[in-house]
Amino acid sequence: MSCRLRPTTGNFFTYPHQQYQAPKASIATNLYQRASETAYKQQNRLYSAPAPGSVPFSKQKYVPTSGTYPKGFLASGIHVGVKPSNTQFPDLALLASLTPCSGAAVFTQNKFQAAPVTISRRVLEPSGEGIRAIIVNSGCANAVTGKGGLDDATAMGSTVDSCFARSEGSPAGASTTLVMSTGVIGQRLPISKILRAIPNAYSALSSTHTDWLLAARAICTTDTFPKLLSRTFSLPSSPGITYSLAGMTKGAGMIHPNMATLLGMLFTDAPIPAKTLQPLLAHAVDRSFNAISVDGDTSTNDTLALLANGAAGGRPVTSAESEDGRAFTEIITSFTQELSQLVVRDGEGATKFVRVRVINASSFHDARKIASTIARSPLVKTALYGKDANWGRILCAIGYTDGLGPGAVVPEKTSVSFVPTDGSTALKLLVKGEPESVDEARAGMILGEEDLEILVDLGGGEGGAGKEEASYWFCDFSHVSAVLDYTAYCLLFTARFNH
Repeated sequence: MSCRLRPTTGNFFTYPHQQYQAPKASIATNLYQRASETAYKQQNRLYSAPAPGSVPFSKQKYVPTSGTYPKGFLASGIHVGVKPSNTQFPDLALLASLTPCSGAAVFTQNKFQAAPVTISRRVLEPSGEGIRAIIVNSGCANAVTGKGGLDDATAMGSTVDSCFARSEGSPAGASTTLVMSTGVIGQRLPISKILRAIPNAYSALSSTHTDWLLAARAICTTDTFPKLLSRTFSLPSSPGITYSLAGMTKGAGMIHPNMATLLGMLFTDAPIPAKTLQPLLAHAVDRSFNAISVDGDTSTNDTLALLANGAAGGRPVTSAESEDGRAFTEIITSFTQELSQLVVRDGEGATKFVRVRVINASSFHDARKIASTIARSPLVKTALYGKDANWGRILCAIGYTDGLGPGAVVPEKTSVSFVPTDGSTALKLLVKGEPESVDEARAGMILGEEDLEILVDLGGGEGGAGKEEASYWFCDFSHVSAVLDYTAYCLLFTARFNH
């Protein structure tokens, strides 16, 4: 049972099972009450898409004002009211292609997989070809909802299919629509309301930046800003053709592989068949969406899909090992890293964006395991929030990392540094197993910035020849439940004994 303190009126603190009245003159009580009220206001997050103008000032720089979107793809975001409390914000997104697409996806590894995950797997299973659309609702996850939830997800997809069939005068066949849902687990969708709204979403489809942004807003839950990116690129075999890549994602809590607790959609007008898309996407996700962490929890609904309609023309990318395949691998990996990092920047309670980079490892696997362990360490995350250069917590995490190869970590070869993002000299904390004399004032300045890099150099491992590296992106812990309540509990405990 949760035992979190919650401020109420007066000098009371409420537990799930009792209420305690602290002494009116208690300094500890008053400190906690003022701090908790401030923190509550700072951490309050609406469980619906952000209203226009409500994006926090510090996050507005991440919301694009324009974009270059792939040919033949359209987007819309409309209000349905999936949650009764949402009376105006978009919560149903439709992304569609004018022509059939190749599709690929990666899904959550959680044992309790939501109905939309099951249905989308089925749609992709035959060949991954012929996909036309992705329909997404926020406000209800349609997870752990039994057969009824599967029926609801199926109905959402088939309703979109019917819209295509009616507008194109063709009979509806096997489903060509992927389905995603996000929100509260264990509740059924207001399916009649959603099915009635889908034709409106279809009619609202457009290629404008405004409509792409509305779609990105519509998939938000506890997000404080919509996460949308686009870019152009070229491929070696078709240097004269400009291709486009666009993507949107949502996520702020329950973020940790595998997948990374979120929904994501990627779209390109490059000609790439499904059999090539899947390995390209898997490679990119392993280095992006599966390399981020906010709170260590993995949800029931994680899905990241990639659609390619080939509308820009050019030679098909028939192999991941071809020159075009390798080029697109670099492009999609860089793009998904940038997109996934927006999730970390919007982490619930986050005040810092941190990259941990492990270099000179014996293998990519070892580097990634160590980076992951550091990224999910509560002690590291709370130290960063407190601007505490406690590098011993980083070493501790390195030392207890499971599943490493023989000789992966040699203490006498291990170095740790804080790397400022302003380009100034790194602050060395540990050099080949020997502690450095740390300039605490400079450490405080570095840790006071929003962005930070932790560099771990394993010195090549036992054999000294390791050159592999891996990165992980994560945020600090500043949750009321993770930091403030623990401190308040200690203060209240002291107040009781001093009374």
